Amino acid sequence: MRTALSGLTTRGRCLLAAGFAAGVCAAVLNERDLLRVAAFVIALPLLAAWLATRARVGLHAARFLAPSRVPVGAASEVKLDLRSTGRLPTGGLMLEDTVPYALGARPRFLVERLPRNTPTTLRYPLKPVMRGVQQVGPLMARITDPFGLAEFDRELAGRSRLVVVPRVVRLSGLPGGSGMGAGDDGSVRLRAGQGEDDAVVRPYRQGDDLRKVHWRSTARRDELMVRVEERPWRGGTTVLLDHRVHAHRGSGPTASLEWAISFAASICLHLHHFGHQVRLVSEDGRVLAGGSSDGGHSDHVVLDSLAALQGSHRRELTGGTDPGAGQEVIAVLGGLTPASAEELIRYRPRGMRSMAVLLDVNAWAGGTDAPAPEPEDARRLLTGAGWGVAIAKPSASMQQVWQALCASAGNRGPSVRSEVG
Repeated sequence: MRTALSGLTTRGRCLLAAGFAAGVCAAVLNERDLLRVAAFVIALPLLAAWLATRARVGLHAARFLAPSRVPVGAASEVKLDLRSTGRLPTGGLMLEDTVPYALGARPRFLVERLPRNTPTTLRYPLKPVMRGVQQVGPLMARITDPFGLAEFDRELAGRSRLVVVPRVVRLSGLPGGSGMGAGDDGSVRLRAGQGEDDAVVRPYRQGDDLRKVHWRSTARRDELMVRVEERPWRGGTTVLLDHRVHAHRGSGPTASLEWAISFAASICLHLHHFGHQVRLVSEDGRVLAGGSSDGGHSDHVVLDSLAALQGSHRRELTGGTDPGAGQEVIAVLGGLTPASAEELIRYRPRGMRSMAVLLDVNAWAGGTDAPAPEPEDARRLLTGAGWGVAIAKPSASMQQVWQALCASAGNRGPSVRSEVG
């Protein structure tokens, strides 16, 4: 009874107090009719509270996400299945599902009547604007009686997991030679006979330069073949992602860190599409995906690891070793000081292919952000050490940045300057 009384609304408590007052007046004045009215007024809120309590016992709900894994900006639908197994029909049911701010506003539903043993389905959309592993729920129900005299809150469904992966942009083309990092890119060496140069060729892929088509091999194999200018190195490619908090600027979905994560994901999936062996590592050399323990990586492994990735509070760019571990490197870097650039060059073999995208993070900065180092000094140091470098700004598309990086890889040297946006 104490639980039922705790659920009385202000209206119910006032009505109960009025009933007791009427009962006292009826006893003093010896009015039997007034006593009957007082008994009815007292019984009404108590009966409403009891009915609401009984209806609360028989409520069940289940939540389903379709899909439960979406990229930033895509839509997911939530389906709520409600069922009442109580003996009495449930009415005046207010539902509110707990949704993080990154997924939108909290949906609310008013169910006027929920018949017994008849399922009711409710739906609402989610459109996440931030990557991350989000928790949807719990689903709370506020149950009231038809007169609004009593109400109770109850958790009907727990939490459901929604994985929001970074947005992936489709890229085209490969850095010079189109053979970087391929574990096996299908290239073959052909000797057609006396007088013909030894040629390393492979089947044509979308984005290859048509000027490199090897026509004799094409005619012989009845398939478009291109010349590989450099012997493909079979050690794989390492994508280095700098996710240090102090190296990035901006906040929310428009922060430079989110751009860097999305770009790194796009590179990994693009190279993996061409059959390349790709490792994704953080700025300290920690393997995020594609390590030797899993024998490579799938797209889901890369995206899921980046979905849960948080900003690092490290100050150092490298952990005192070559971040590529003997592989070719594509580095996606935030604000880079000349000292950090020299540290990166120090542990990186000079004769091995290395490329970097330097984010001009000041272009992402808000009004309260402290200025970051300009990328020009770091660019000069990296290009002087033989790196291919492109500078990225938020006004440029990821495809434009990728094309600039590919161009810098094919023309490495101190005089290279690739900047977009």
